Order: sequence, then structure tokens, then C-alpha cells
Amino acid sequence: MAENDFNLLPLLDYIDPSTLSYQDWVNVGFALKHEGYTAMDWDTWSQADSRYKKGECFAKWDTFQGNNLGTVTGATITQLAKDGGWQPASKSQEARSLDWDDTIDRDYKVVDKDWIEGQEIHEPKNWNPVHEITRYLETLFEASENVGYVTESYPKTNDETGEVEKWLPTKGAYDRTAGQLIEELSKSNGDIGAVLGDAHEEAGAWIRFNPMDGKGAKNENVTDFRYSLVESDSMPVDKQYAIYKELDLPIAALVYSGNKSLHAIVKVDAGNYDEYRKRVDYLYKVCQKNGIIVDTQNRNPSRLSRMPGFVRNGHKQFLVDTNIGKANWEEWYQWIEDLNDDLPDPETLADEWDNMPDLAPELIKGVLRQGHKMLIAGPSKAGKSFALIELSIALAEGKEWLGWQCEQGKVLYVNLELDRPSALHRFKDVYEAMGLLPANIKNIDIWNLRGKTVPMDKLAPKLIRRSLKKNYQAVIIDPIYKVLTGDENSADQMAHFTNQFDKVATELGCSVIYCHHHSKGAQGGKKSMDRASGSGVFARDPDALIDLVELELNEDLIKVRADKAANKIYQRALQERNLAYYQQYVSLDDLESNAQMRQHFEKAIGDVVVRRLYTDEIKRVVHAINISTGWRVEGTLREFAKFQPVNMWFSYPVHEVDTTGVLSDIELEDSRPNWQKATKVARESRKSKKQNAKDRQESLNNAFDATSSFHPDEPVTKKELAEYIGVKERTIENYVNESENFVLKNGKILKID
Repeated sequence: MAENDFNLLPLLDYIDPSTLSYQDWVNVGFALKHEGYTAMDWDTWSQADSRYKKGECFAKWDTFQGNNLGTVTGATITQLAKDGGWQPASKSQEARSLDWDDTIDRDYKVVDKDWIEGQEIHEPKNWNPVHEITRYLETLFEASENVGYVTESYPKTNDETGEVEKWLPTKGAYDRTAGQLIEELSKSNGDIGAVLGDAHEEAGAWIRFNPMDGKGAKNENVTDFRYSLVESDSMPVDKQYAIYKELDLPIAALVYSGNKSLHAIVKVDAGNYDEYRKRVDYLYKVCQKNGIIVDTQNRNPSRLSRMPGFVRNGHKQFLVDTNIGKANWEEWYQWIEDLNDDLPDPETLADEWDNMPDLAPELIKGVLRQGHKMLIAGPSKAGKSFALIELSIALAEGKEWLGWQCEQGKVLYVNLELDRPSALHRFKDVYEAMGLLPANIKNIDIWNLRGKTVPMDKLAPKLIRRSLKKNYQAVIIDPIYKVLTGDENSADQMAHFTNQFDKVATELGCSVIYCHHHSKGAQGGKKSMDRASGSGVFARDPDALIDLVELELNEDLIKVRADKAANKIYQRALQERNLAYYQQYVSLDDLESNAQMRQHFEKAIGDVVVRRLYTDEIKRVVHAINISTGWRVEGTLREFAKFQPVNMWFSYPVHEVDTTGVLSDIELEDSRPNWQKATKVARESRKSKKQNAKDRQESLNNAFDATSSFHPDEPVTKKELAEYIGVKERTIENYVNESENFVLKNGKILKID
């Protein structure tokens, strides 16, 4: 296959210009010019190199001539791309349709050139050059638009024989509008040379089919990327005509070149150069799939085409037809796509009734099947990214996640937010906090894209291309706001956005898991599926929606949890250091009392150093509890029955399912008016004020007794109490000031008997 049979531009993604030598960089430019691409293509790619100099590519481009272009071809680019990790598409990929950035890999065949009957064209019986040119101009241009054209040319001769091989156009003119030309032609009495200039009859004349700015004749002078040129001289003209019509190309003007080809001026209606380039690539590929071997050097929007109304080597250049085929690009593109869709045919249910297909295996038991989509929604500070990392680890190791068993498999974590070192350290921190050994760490791949993100519709094909042979069970994308395209409140735009997740899931056969933020305001009064910000598409699209809502914690609840955690450490200490005492003196009721367990601990373990080991652990645990937040996990599932809400704590850097039950009775914040909620808060505040003061004094007393036991002959410091309770030293001062049993002197706390 020749290099120009497919689009070379996506291959440039695999070639880093900053790693190339000067000669290799120049060779890429040679190759692009040889294969019919533009200097702008070379310039755009080169900008990724710190050595890039503005205008250098365009200056060098014009020097790429002669034998140099014969020694460097598109094969140079494919080899450099292979060195960078690119692999040609396999046969198993031929049925995939990805994106503009990928080569068209569907059939896209509409006609069979071997069976189609040619349609003859005929020269005009009444030759009227003024009419030919005027009709062309009126069809393609507005009256106020500048037109570029060339009537002057020069011969290119064979160096050995001196014979003229072909006639080449000069730069030409571009200083008059279509309206001016039409008016002057109408007054010319048929003398088109007086208006446009006389052309060599051996050469004919040329015209630029897109409007120009009147300042030049290059791509940058094009003012509207409206048309593209399709030309081929590899088959009879009557066959070309028949295929153009059978393809229903949206042709604005079809011109006989006076030689071997028809010039089809096709409506592409692009909004900018980038879109023009993509549409032309698509147009050329469809033409090639249907037997038209397109001259790819005609890609440029400023390209010259044959101008009707002139004679070329004894043959007239004339308009064959105007405005044939589909009305515009969008109509034609949709028609081609509809003819070549890869949708399955309808099937009769009766045929499958007794032989139902197997359901996809459960990736997360009772929550998500492999190949399905899951959304995690929650407010900021919910630790959504940590939850996704925890899920990645649980899948890689085949462990539980929030109480749900995960099927072991490979995971791709697409990191869009953190820099690479932070992302890697975070995974290690979470592994350690979960208490897991990285036995299957090879099951986790991380794609770090911070600073290199593209919209999801561009990211999806790149992700698929890199993942086809990886056999991922799940792809986790974090966070989606980095790749979000369009207005998140627009159902149409968000449907297009979430369709990219379907594409990834379908092409890779894996689950796609992503997170999104809550809308503003109270969420407790809403259903879980209504809390995610933006369009309702976010609620309806995923097969599983896992929603996180923060629980409103109070000091009593935090103290209960801290006491329970401390009691467990006291119990373990007694079992490890004085089991006989534990079995003889510790009752079941004692296990529920923080004061009793502390007394047992101090009485049974006399070694101050040993006691300090356990009390330091208690301090760390209590501190983690004091800074933790409580969360309720609810869900909306498509494939499974609704699960009971899961209550959990988030203490950096991991979530932990609440096994104490202290979170289960907390009601979610509702959506009542603020004045009603304020009244409730004030009432509860008055009710608990005395109790809170009592709790603070008890906490101070317990901390003092525990700390003084470490050094009974030395005073207790404010800093020690703050560390033990897990508060600031200023808070200890407040506790002491409202106490009748303690005084503060020079940073030391004294107890009054």
C-alpha cells in the first residue's frame, strides 16, 4: 500500500519533534510535502519542540524540491512513528469507527467501479466562454468575495530532450471580486482575455475555488474554507462522472479539465482550517474506497483548479454541471454514515428465548457488570479521587471496595488532574492505608495526562488505540471535568459527551468508571440520581450511579467513635501484655466503657514505656477520628436491586466502612428553607450546650489522668493534653478556663483536689 493511501497526520502523535535530530526533523517536512500535505501541517507538529521558530517551516518548505523529495517519502514518517510505539491497525480492527483523528476503517463502499456504467460528457454546442466563467463565479462566490485566478504560465522542459513536459501556472491575480469580474466580462463583448488575460492555448487557465483576502494566494489568504477539489486521472472521464454522481457528492461545480479528468468542486463547508483538513481527509478516503484514486496534492484550500471558458491544447475547459448530488456536506456525510453504519440487525425474540446469552460477569458484586458504566457523584472534599484509587486497588487485588467484593483484573487509571509524582505517591499511600501488600501491582496502569488533556471525543480514540491489547477489566477516568465538552446543562451536548464512554466500553469490552460533582445546595432531600450537577443525562446514562452525601457530625458522635476505637486498643494491649488480668477482671460491660478500660489498662500494665506505645497509638487514632468526615453511600442501579445505604468515614487518605453503627441514625440534611433549618440548629444548640460542656470537662479530666500517669512526678503540659485529645492548644485553654478543677500556669496544667 502506498503511504498516501492513508492519513499520515495521526502518526505524528507518535513522533516527538524534541527528540529528533535536525536532519530527521527536516526529513519529516520532506516526507509531508512529498505525500501532498501542507507546510502548516509540518509547522503545527513542530511547535511541540522548544527549538521551534515561527516561520521557519514555511521558509524551508519552499526549498524542498528536486531529487530530495524522491529520497524521502511517507515511509520515513511511518518508521519514525513505529519507533515511537505506533502499530498499524490489525485486521481485527478493520470494523472499528473511532474518530476524525483515526484512519477511516469501515468499508464506506457505495459503488463498484468495475460494474458501474460510464456517463458521457459533451462539449457545449454553443461555446460561450463569458457564460461559462460567469456561471462558475456565480455558483461558487458571493459578489463581494475576492477571486484568485491564473492565466499566465510557463513551460517545464525535459533537461535531456528540451521538450515541453507541461505548463505550470504563475502566482496569478487575486485583486478583484467576483462581482467586478462578472461585470467586466459582461461588457467585454466576448473578449475574456481583455478581462482575465490571455492564456496559452497549450496550457489553459486556472482558478482558486475558495474566496481569498486579496493579499496573496496561500492557505493563510483563504477567507472561507468552503470547497475542496476532487480530481483523478486514473480512469476514463465517463467513469469518473458516473462515480461522482453515484456517490451523490455535494458538488457545486463540475469542470472538464480539457485533458484526462473532471474537477469536482465539492462543498465541505468547514468553519476553519483544522475542520477543513479533517473533512477533506474523510472525503478523499470515501472517494478512494469507491474507486476514485484522488490526487492528494489537491488538499490545500488555496489549490488551483481548471477554469471553464478557456481552451487547453485544443480541448475546451467547460462546466459539465453545477449543484449536483447532496445539498451540502452535512447531508452527504450523514448519508454516507447511514449507508455504512455498523448497527446490528433487529432480531426475533423467539429465536433467543430458549437459548439466552450469558450475562456479563459481575465486576463489582451486586453493583456493576463488566463492560458497563458507573458514575461516582459527590461534593468536593468527599475524597472521590481517593475512592477511585481504592477501587483500582480493590480490582487489581481482588479485594472488597466499600464492602462489595471486586473481581480481580487489570485496570487503567486515567489521571487528568495530578502531576505524575503526586499520582504515584497517592497510590502507594492508599495501598499502605488499606493495609494491603502490592501483590498484583502489575494489574494497574496509570495514564498521566495532566497538562496534555484533550476533549473526551478526541481522547476516546486515543485511549482505545493504546488499550486494545491490554485486556483491561475497567478504565477509570478521573476527573471528567477536565475532558468535558459543551454545556453540562445541555442534554444534547452531554449525551454526545457520555456516548464517548459507550464507545470506550464497547471497543475495549471493559467497564468505564468516572466521577462527577454535585450541584450546589442541600442534597439530602433529593434522590441519589438527582444530585449530580448538570443535565439529567448524568443520572440516566450510567448502569450504576454511586452517590456520596456528607453526614452532619456532632461532638457526641465523634467522642463515641473515639472511645470505641480507644477501647479496642486498650483491649488489645491487655490481651497482648497481661492476658491473665484481662480474662479475670475485664467484663463485657467494661469493654463498652472508656473510663473502665483506661483504668484496667493503667492498672494491669505497669511499664510506663509500654503504656506509652499504646497511648501514642490511641492519640494517632483519635486525631484521625477528629479530622475525619462521615458519608453515606446511596445508589441507583440498572442491573441489580437497590442496596441498603452504606455509611463510611473518610480519613485521609482512605474511606472506611462504619462498623460501629454510629453513623446509621444520622438523618441527611434536607432541602427545607434556611430559616427552618436555622431554627432547628438553634434549638438543638441550646439543648446540648450543657451536655457539651460536661463532655469537654470529662475529656479534659481523662486526658489529664492518662497523661500524668506517664510522669507522675512532673507537671502536665498544655501541649500534651492538646495532642492527646486531638485539638489545638488554644482549645485546651478554653477547656481549663471554664473548669473549676483545673488551672493553667506557664503552660502547665494543675489539677485542684
